[in-house]
Amino acid sequence: MFPKCPSFSLHPSPLKKPLGNTELASTKIQAWWRGTLVRRTLLHAALRALIIQCWWRQVLAKLLAKRRWAALELCTRQQWAAVRLQSWVRMWRVRRRYCRLLNAVRIIQVYWRWRSCNPRGFIQGSYELTASQLSLKLDIFQGSQICQITDCIPFPIKN
Repeated sequence: MFPKCPSFSLHPSPLKKPLGNTELASTKIQAWWRGTLVRRTLLHAALRALIIQCWWRQVLAKLLAKRRWAALELCTRQQWAAVRLQSWVRMWRVRRRYCRLLNAVRIIQVYWRWRSCNPRGFIQGSYELTASQLSLKLDIFQGSQICQITDCIPFPIKN
């Protein structure tokens, strides 16, 4: 069984007197005051819990913002890396095409230079050598064109 508490018992003791109006009123005031104190304590506890909850939500919001920012930076880095790779590939393809065209131009130039410098005709000529000069007569036949060169080259005379 429960031990008996001297100030509290489940059954009213026969020694207590019935309460008067002033005592009843003071008991009501005391109960009201105790209730007010309890409600105030509960209100302060609820306000403190609300402050802690708001702080925690701010902490979570900051963490979420940091995670979003990190995800955004990662996404941005990946996009820049993809753009950079694409530009490198485009540059490589353009350079490869340019080198192919340059090689083709060189081949065409070599062919045309060879063709324009290649003697397709023949040279026919005669010369006459005298004591003081050299007389030349050259006929160059190049396709349908004929070029005639006639020149006299004097020798330097030494005395």
